Formats: sequence, structure tokens, C-alpha cells
Amino acid sequence: MSSALRMAALALFWGSGFLWIKLALTHGLTPAQITIIRCALGTAVLLLLAHRAGQRLPRSRTIWRHLAVAALFCNAIPFALFAVGEQHLDSGLAGVLNATTPLWSLLIGITLGTDRTTHPARLTGLFLGFAGTVLIFAPWHHEGLLTWPALALLAAAASYAVAFAYMARHLTTQDAPLAMSAAQLLAATAWTTLALPTATAFHPDVTALLAVTALGVLGTGVTFYLNYRLIADEGPTTAATVGYLLPVVSIALGAAILDEHIGPRVLAGMAVVLLGVALTRTKEPTRPKGSAPTALTGKTTQAGRGGASQPVA
Repeated sequence: MSSALRMAALALFWGSGFLWIKLALTHGLTPAQITIIRCALGTAVLLLLAHRAGQRLPRSRTIWRHLAVAALFCNAIPFALFAVGEQHLDSGLAGVLNATTPLWSLLIGITLGTDRTTHPARLTGLFLGFAGTVLIFAPWHHEGLLTWPALALLAAAASYAVAFAYMARHLTTQDAPLAMSAAQLLAATAWTTLALPTATAFHPDVTALLAVTALGVLGTGVTFYLNYRLIADEGPTTAATVGYLLPVVSIALGAAILDEHIGPRVLAGMAVVLLGVALTRTKEPTRPKGSAPTALTGKTTQAGRGGASQPVA
């Protein structure tokens, strides 16, 4: 598969994740059930791919501790929050709010001092991105979207950002990325099983089962593999551009299949958010030799070689 086809498939599988969640929710599955099944199926796919690639799961207790933290913030929490949020909001809107993850990443980096960016374009992008989010929510309208489900979707995007900061510090130097991703999803599956006592009776129909299977196999397991291949072939910067396509895919699928309607204000907000994200990826000029090093800028949403790449939904 060429890189162009791989990128198209990655955008489709990741972007369709919001659709699969919505279908599973409306056909009999609860957020807890969706999250557990998704993690388990994604783990199975990645374990198979890691085995075929000759990669073994880590044996270090230290690495497993780091993976447990990463799995909590990069998988278990956001997967559950997106399912909770989509109980009341459209899948297209969920895809739009997912695009705020790089903005949260930059904000966390500036707050913690790990990203000392002074580039005006990046700071402008940060403000533009959150301005676009405010435009989407329109809290000044009585019909504004600023509700608990919407906040759950924003919290999911912020959780990804927390995970990326942690993974960049503790997991990016590890080898065997497929095995590491499989191990992380295995830890996420363990986390999600803690929610089993809260799960209600299991009464899904065929549509729900097919949707959650597509979410786990295609939207989680296969996408991790495709993203890993894309990074290996084209580099992390090119791979990160897929993120710009996800809101478009989620909105298009929601409108075509679920008859969802995204109004002009939300579309305008999405455009402002994506413009802001694009600006935050601006790199600072390279300093001449002998000058003081700068903090890394233009960080992609990939967690690095060792951990799982950014999941969606």
C-alpha cells in the first residue's frame, strides 16, 4: 500500500471512529461496554501484528508502570469520555472537538515549561484555536453547546494531550513500537474492566456489534499499525497531517449516514480551530551554530516510537 493510500485509509478509519461510537450507543451498548470491547479488540489486532513482526512485549516493570499511566490517559479515559459525550451530541461535533488536542498539548507544554515557545505564529494559533472552540460552543446563546457532554469531549482531547506529554518523556526511546502499542492497549483493557460493575445489561443488536467491532479492529488496532507504517515511511510531520482530515471525515459521515446537521457557526468554528492548530505547528527558525539551543517546537501528535500514536474518539 502506497503512503498516499495509507494516509487516506488512516483518515477514514480514524475519522469514522466517531460514527461507530454513535451507532453502537444508539443500538444497545453503553459507554463502558464500548470502551472495554474497543480496547480488547484493538489489543488483539496489535498483538497479532507484533507477533508477525517478531516484536515481544516489554518485560521491565518500570516500562509497564509507564504504560499503565499512558494507557489511562491516552486510552481508557478519552475512549470512555468520547462515548459518554456522544450519548447526547453528534458524532461530527465530537470529531471537531477532538481536533483541539494539539492546542491542549501546546498549552500544557507552556504551563509546565517543557515548551518555551516564543514564536508569535504559534501563540496566535493557540489563541485562535480556543477562540474557535468558544465559537463552536457559543455560550452567549441560550441554545449554546456548553453542556456536560460537550465538556466531556473537551476533557477527552485534553486527556490525550496529558498522555502525549507523559509518553514523550518516558516512552519515546523504546523499541518494538507495535509491541509497545499492544502492551499499552492491554493495560487500557485492564483499566476499563474496572468499570464492569457499572455496566448495565448487555442487549446490543447486530448493528451495535458490527459498529463496535469496526471501532476496535479498524478504528483502533489497524489505525495504530497504519500510523506506525506512515511514520516509518514519511516521517512524523507528514503523518500528523492526517489529523486535519479527521473532523472533515467525521462531519461528512455523520451527515451522510446519521443525517446529522452541523450549522454554519460550528463549521466556522471548526475552520478557526484547524487554522489555529496549523499555526501551532510552525517551527521556530534554526539558530546558528554556537547559539543556545531552543526548546523543541512543532511537536506532532504522535507520542513517539515507543508508545501508541494518537488514537481517535
